[in-house]
Amino acid sequence: MQLLYGFLLAIIISFLAYKAHSLNKSGAIAAFFIGTIIFGIGGWQWAVLLLIFFITSSALSRAFKKKKQNLDEKFSKGSQRDAGQVFGNGGIPAFFAALNFFYPNEPILWLCFSASLAAVNADTWATELGVLNKTPPRLITNLNKVVEKGTSGGISLTGLIASLAGSGLIAFFASLLTSNWSLLFIITLAGLSASLFDSFLGGTVQAMYFCPTDNKETEKHPTPHLWHSNHSPSRLEMVG
Repeated sequence: MQLLYGFLLAIIISFLAYKAHSLNKSGAIAAFFIGTIIFGIGGWQWAVLLLIFFITSSALSRAFKKKKQNLDEKFSKGSQRDAGQVFGNGGIPAFFAALNFFYPNEPILWLCFSASLAAVNADTWATELGVLNKTPPRLITNLNKVVEKGTSGGISLTGLIASLAGSGLIAFFASLLTSNWSLLFIITLAGLSASLFDSFLGGTVQAMYFCPTDNKETEKHPTPHLWHSNHSPSRLEMVG
């Protein structure tokens, strides 16, 4: 019965997100599959935590859309998420939720699930709010080097604070939902560390392409495919 409820809830959430322009068609389909696994197998606590991530990250993306409008080409992501972003953000959490079916009520799975969501939430908040920093970011692999806003591997004080807040939010609710406050520090630290690791990957292995039309670098490939997108470092970030 729980799986059926999860199936129905995933349909509703995916449809509403599509109608709200938070997801495109491929993103809505991907969200349906991810949601069915997490809602249907994990249960209500897992569903609540996923929804907190999705709602807050989508709200931030929409709220500051105009602020980073000029960076859209560089980011390879916008306020409307596609299947690559949904699987990149939700694939690892869904994996831990699926394991919960075979090992129900295993505390380590909740910890891993929460930490993986904290990681993507930290990264999302850092991305959305970091561009608001008044001074240009610095490259994480060389803090003496100033880079343009939106550059992969660039970090700023605003971004770091946003990353900590995003991770802390997930950690707070993960602890609240289980009444286990010993998780608060662990999950917050894990999420922040993973976000910094993602920035490191962005500054070292993130693919950058030259757009001859705009005469500038971008994360978007001229013929985009999932396997060479910016979402691959995000998956590595959560595994790390």
